[in-house]
Amino acid sequence: MKTLINSTKAVALLTLGWFFTGCETDTKQNIESRNWQLVWSDEFDGASGQSPDATKWAYDIGTGSNGWGNQELQFYTNRVQNVSTDGEGNLVITALKENYNGSQYTSARIKTKGKFAQQYGRFEARLKTPYGQGLWPAFWMLGDNFETVGWPNCGEIDIMELRGQLPSTINGTIHGPGYSGGNAISGSYTLFNSRFDTNYHIFAAEWDAQKIDFFVDGFLYKRIAKSDVPGDWVFDQAFFMILNVAVGGNYVGLPNNNTTVFPQKMTIDYVRVYQ
Repeated sequence: MKTLINSTKAVALLTLGWFFTGCETDTKQNIESRNWQLVWSDEFDGASGQSPDATKWAYDIGTGSNGWGNQELQFYTNRVQNVSTDGEGNLVITALKENYNGSQYTSARIKTKGKFAQQYGRFEARLKTPYGQGLWPAFWMLGDNFETVGWPNCGEIDIMELRGQLPSTINGTIHGPGYSGGNAISGSYTLFNSRFDTNYHIFAAEWDAQKIDFFVDGFLYKRIAKSDVPGDWVFDQAFFMILNVAVGGNYVGLPNNNTTVFPQKMTIDYVRVYQ
């Protein structure tokens, strides 16, 4: 999520139904055989209009001038208009087109920094994305030493990010020293005859000392091994999680005044972490 990423093309073999089905079945069996133990979760079961659980989530508030922007256009707030539970077991992050503190758009970016961080394990979220030119939803992680060593030395794991103008394709990516921005290591996954904004999907990363695996709905679509990294492997420390919807930015471009519809929502059913 931090900077521009060159996404890889969708794997052509996914178009071969027999191959896709076989790999998906094997991968699901592999997940089940690992005996993951749930250690942290948020099921977002609050009443309609409640803010995220303050024991689990903090906020980034402001714009890219705070030092973590990518030429984005929104002002991140902690208002319930931008992030709140819907009373149906979901958290909703809403991007609005409105004039607010000098910005033309508002949205929200929440994080577990200072609340929860973990080294290794399985991190997953079940969610529906927004759509439209210039929308940039993401579920991602930063090294817990971000404030002391800066980015990209802290490391970044993008479990899911999506260009709103390409609503059928998501990317999983890592950034670190020597492989950040346009040189990040990335893989993509494309739905055929469907889109990520129309149904819930489960996005996950499984991470250990030697590799990071990226999944959609139990299908392993990208593995990044320690040996694949051209610079330092900075993923042997605790990371915290982030959920946000950006508007504009160097990854997605500007919203289209004629086609990008607001409000736009990322609806999150749950976030779960396993060891």
